[in-house]
Amino acid sequence: MRHAVEVRSATGDDLPGIAALCAEARTESASGAQLCAPDEERLVRHLSVLLALPGGSVLAAVQDGRPVGFVLARVLDPHLFADEPSLYVEAVYVGEDARRRGVGHALLSATAELAAASGASHVYSVPIPGSRGVQRFLARLGFAPVAGHRVVATGVLQRRLAADLVPARRGARSLEDLIARRRRARTEGLSGPVDLREFQAEYHRRPAS
Repeated sequence: MRHAVEVRSATGDDLPGIAALCAEARTESASGAQLCAPDEERLVRHLSVLLALPGGSVLAAVQDGRPVGFVLARVLDPHLFADEPSLYVEAVYVGEDARRRGVGHALLSATAELAAASGASHVYSVPIPGSRGVQRFLARLGFAPVAGHRVVATGVLQRRLAADLVPARRGARSLEDLIARRRRARTEGLSGPVDLREFQAEYHRRPAS
C-alpha cells in the first residue's frame, strides 16, 4: 500500500535520492548535457551548494521514505531588471513511476507557498528541455511564455566569432589600401611635369662668360 506524498524541504539524507531523479531526468531530455552532470556524487554536491545559497531551496516529494519528485528553486531579490522579489524554479521533475498521482500538483502547491512566504510577485520556471508533459502541466497551471533561451557550445561560439572577424579584417585592409592609393594619386598629381620655362629665362639673362 502506497502512503500519501509528503512535500517538504529536502535534508542532506534526501539528496542522493534527488540526485538519482536528476540523472533520470537527464536521460529523458534531448538536451541532457545542458540539464545536469551525469555523476550522481557530483549532483549531490551541486544540490548541497544550492541549499547553501541565499534563497536556495530544494523541495522533495517523499513517498514511502524515498524522494519521488523535486523542485529546485531560488528566491531572487530585486535587481537591475526587477523591482520586486521573484521565485525562479530551475527544475521540477516527478519520477516516471510516481506520475499521474498528484505529485507534481503537490510540489507546485509547496512552491506557490514558498513564493508567497518570500514575497515573490512571480514564479518563473524553465521546463526540462524536450519534456512536453511538464510544459503542458505548467501551462495548465497558468505559466505563460516570457522569453526563450538559446544555447550554443562554447567551442562553436568561438569558431563562429573567429570566422566573422576574418571578412571584417579583410574589409578593413581593403579600405586602407583604397585610401593609400588615393593619397598616392593626389601626390603624383601635385608633382606633375617639371616647368622649365622659368629656368630657361634665368639662364638667358646671365652674362656670357
